Amino acid sequence: MKVAFYTLGCKVNQYETQALEQLFTQRGHTLVPFHGAADAYIINTCSVTAVSDKKSRQVIRRARKEHPEAVVAVCGCYPQTHTGDMDKLGVDLVSGTGDRLGFADLVEQAVRERKPITAVDDAMKRLDFEVLPAGGLEGRTRAMLKVEDGCVNFCTYCIIPYARGRIRSLPMEQAKQQAAQLQQQGYREIVLTGIEISSWGHDLRNGTSLIDLIQAVCHAAPQCRIRLGSLEPRTVTQEFCLRAAKLSNLCPHFHLSLQSGCDSVLKRMNRKYDAERYLQSVTLLRQHFDRPAITTDLITGFPGESEEEFAQTLAFIQRCAFAAMHVFPYSKRPGTPAAAMPDQLPNAVKEARAHAAAQAAGRMEQEYLSQFLGQTIPVLFEEERGGLWFGHTPNYIPVLAPGHDLHNCVVPVLLEQIDGSTLLGKVV
Repeated sequence: MKVAFYTLGCKVNQYETQALEQLFTQRGHTLVPFHGAADAYIINTCSVTAVSDKKSRQVIRRARKEHPEAVVAVCGCYPQTHTGDMDKLGVDLVSGTGDRLGFADLVEQAVRERKPITAVDDAMKRLDFEVLPAGGLEGRTRAMLKVEDGCVNFCTYCIIPYARGRIRSLPMEQAKQQAAQLQQQGYREIVLTGIEISSWGHDLRNGTSLIDLIQAVCHAAPQCRIRLGSLEPRTVTQEFCLRAAKLSNLCPHFHLSLQSGCDSVLKRMNRKYDAERYLQSVTLLRQHFDRPAITTDLITGFPGESEEEFAQTLAFIQRCAFAAMHVFPYSKRPGTPAAAMPDQLPNAVKEARAHAAAQAAGRMEQEYLSQFLGQTIPVLFEEERGGLWFGHTPNYIPVLAPGHDLHNCVVPVLLEQIDGSTLLGKVV
């Protein structure tokens, strides 16, 4: 049969879609573009915010309207937390965030029998990490390796712990095997991803932690760049940095979730660190790595955020001098404690603060990029764009350069000019 995929949301969703693509092709099915003709349209959804829910509904409705005879199968966080919404959207197969292998069976069954199927478990009762094939389809340079699932932080604005369940870790030996296999398949970069990778190992109860896993994966795939997903700031300790800095293939790119630079807001968010502890992590990384890219997420207009609290955040992000930021106005998420908090701010205020933070982020990004002008840096080239080749430096700076047949090649590039968020250069 012909199968089409549409993925919303985070890198974990992207990883799981790639795993499903492999499972379906191994079973002899054909992958087609989502806008083309297919027997089954699989939508891997996101539910991190109310806006994410809305986007998921829009894609589902469009698929149902444009392909009335096909099977519309929905998985991911949205049906996990809003199973009852699926009937109203005309979904044929409803699954959640677990049992991807079983989901592939159910898609085949739905196409064969043309009967509605709902298969959503209780995420909180999951105990085991589901091992899926890592990597993706032919022609890609970067592979994602999911090493952890679940989260127990219960930030007041977030529904993901209810969608993903408790912490489950990919055992280290299997992580090493998958990393070595990805290197053998020709990938040049591996991204360690998960819902909360800083929690890796907590459930294994054998004394290992994330830095042990990072070290093992770097050694298992020495010819691959190893890039980390989002980190909880308290992961970054003196020991973490001392050990990480010795790993020559670990990318100096660290995404430390911030959300707010004001302690009182962080407390209302139920974050487990304060601004001072966050700044310690930033300082440690800069002590142990040469100009690391430190990136972050920020939520503006959280319930009750005063002008003074936002001013503290604005001042704090500039102290951190981030290489790049994702800035989001707070989105009220039904079912979370923050949605019921008093002093919900008007959208105009949230948007204005997001705009101010984004402007500061843009200035910091330009300052960070300017440090590399005139320098020669290795770039992993991924694809051709408009006659130029596009790739990334180890610290994840986007680069465009002229060249010939550079796909999946790491070559030195002299960086000469800033163009927005990208550096322009020439192959040396």
